[in-house]
Amino acid sequence: MPQSIKKSAEERMDKAISALKRDLTTLRAGRATPALLDRVQVEYYGAMTPVNQLANVNTPDSRTILIQPWDKTSLAAIEKAIMKSDLGLTPSNDGSTIRLGIPMLTEERRAELVKLTKKFGEEAKVAIRNIRRDANDDIKKLEKSDISEDESRRHQDDIQKTTDKFIAEVERVLSAKEKDIMEV
Repeated sequence: MPQSIKKSAEERMDKAISALKRDLTTLRAGRATPALLDRVQVEYYGAMTPVNQLANVNTPDSRTILIQPWDKTSLAAIEKAIMKSDLGLTPSNDGSTIRLGIPMLTEERRAELVKLTKKFGEEAKVAIRNIRRDANDDIKKLEKSDISEDESRRHQDDIQKTTDKFIAEVERVLSAKEKDIMEV
């Protein structure tokens, strides 16, 4: 039983790391990537729809994102959604495609992105610590009926070691992203 609690906690912590990595891909680090548009939602026939479900999004070079909508009537809606987003990009529409030029990041914008990166990292750490707390609570419940106090302490120490490992992974992912952002 304690093994399944530890395994479940580890799987949930792994999902928290995956969510962090997914969130960090949506941050602009000076080069074009289709993942920048993952959070952009377009109002399309009354429903909020991600851009990548309305159009082909690709990067012909490191400074340009090309959006080719399947339905040409959605061009204006996609353009409006990009303008409203927090990306700080201005789309240019040629009637059939939208081009997004990715400018070089200013020092202030880099600092803002690093702050946002740290915020995402802190959220991931909080999620991991909450998972640790839940697992420890489950172990303590078992202590009352199935396992001894010593076993409970040992399992809680194992959970803490797993937590430390995942917190270190969050730090590693964050430092890699910050390095990527600060790179000129």
